[in-house]
Amino acid sequence: MGSTPRRGDTRQRIQDVALTLFAQRGYEKTSLREIAEHLEVTKAALYYHFKTKEDIVISLFQDLGQPLDELLAWGEKQPRTLETKLELVRRYSAALDNAAPLFRFMQENQATVRELSIGQSFKERMFAMSDLIRDPGAPLIDQVRCITALFSMHAGVFALQTIEGDPEEKREAVLEVALDLLAQAHAAEPAES
Repeated sequence: MGSTPRRGDTRQRIQDVALTLFAQRGYEKTSLREIAEHLEVTKAALYYHFKTKEDIVISLFQDLGQPLDELLAWGEKQPRTLETKLELVRRYSAALDNAAPLFRFMQENQATVRELSIGQSFKERMFAMSDLIRDPGAPLIDQVRCITALFSMHAGVFALQTIEGDPEEKREAVLEVALDLLAQAHAAEPAES
């Protein structure tokens, strides 16, 4: 068989099917009944896990947020060296890659994201990540390089959709650009780390 089923396997299936239907039909036009039908379960079975579509979306963002929170907690304990910053960005890239379907949902359903206030927690995480890789005492241009490294990874999810190529190669290219920006910013910093 494949991998061992996770503890929340049914919950995960509901999230996956809901996200697929939200992408195909739009969030507003997708009902809990349709999600249940696609899962071949009763609406009552679906209700056991989620009472509303909003609950499903919020759970998706909470699940996505956990690896980012763990990464930020790890980064807080590390020395502020170039090596740490590069590792933070590598891990952040992997977390963003795992969350790509959710970012597409955010892009296509901005009103819902605003209504549920889920965008705010991601802004806060991004600012926290920025604080870990940016030296507030560095010249402005180097601080901009660090912030641009993060934004390049976010923008890469959307901007590269129109460029031909393997998705993994595109992710690696964006990561390389982000790492280059960090290395450039760090090269100008005083060597006291």
